[in-house]
Amino acid sequence: MSVPLLEVVDVEAGYDEALVLRGVSLEVVEGEVVAVIGPNGAGKSTLLKVIYGLLPPRAGAIRYAEDDVTGLPPERLTRLGLNYVPQLGNVFPSLSIAENLQVGAVSLPRAERRQAVGELYEHFPLLRERRRQRAGTLSGGQRKLLAIARALVTRPRGLLLDEPSAGLSPHAVELVFEQLLAVRRRGIAIVMVEQNARRALELADRGYVLDMGRNAYEGTGKSLLHDPKVEELYLGGPARTGAAATS
Repeated sequence: MSVPLLEVVDVEAGYDEALVLRGVSLEVVEGEVVAVIGPNGAGKSTLLKVIYGLLPPRAGAIRYAEDDVTGLPPERLTRLGLNYVPQLGNVFPSLSIAENLQVGAVSLPRAERRQAVGELYEHFPLLRERRRQRAGTLSGGQRKLLAIARALVTRPRGLLLDEPSAGLSPHAVELVFEQLLAVRRRGIAIVMVEQNARRALELADRGYVLDMGRNAYEGTGKSLLHDPKVEELYLGGPARTGAAATS
């Protein structure tokens, strides 16, 4: 495997006295989609928060582009090329689409911001058509696309996504996953925590299954989809449209 763009090594983390992650490790190569699935409480969302500096690890290390970035604040990581889309609170509802993107571009040098926003409109024509519309009036799917676009306007090499399909209609889920495929084609690495485990593994180059804060299984997306144990324990059994719960 190539040198990882992102590497999580034996990370432990939690809240107050509760230890949630118990030695989790993960690797992501440039341009790769990695899905993180598992049951409720497994630590999936906590893992993303630790990677992005929102929660300090109690042990272990985070490396990005071969540098130790353990404990760096989110704004530093964004400037280094790693961005994060939380499940909730991911747009400014009182601002227009254009204003949301302009806020997202603030981490770029001033001379690059207008061009970066223009490039995003090329990739998200729906947002361009509605650029003056307030984000709070968008549908769930449109709002999620805006949240992803806000993260992409920083021109990241890596994107962390927490439950991109949560609460969306089937049509909106299709829109979001189509856009994620387009992001992958642009060579941007994605780490995706996703409740729709089957769909996530179908998209992913590789996947990790977390259980009780530990690595339970890992492999290619295809191999995990067809692993009898993974199917039984985390995908609702064979031939079912199961979904692992969120954490």
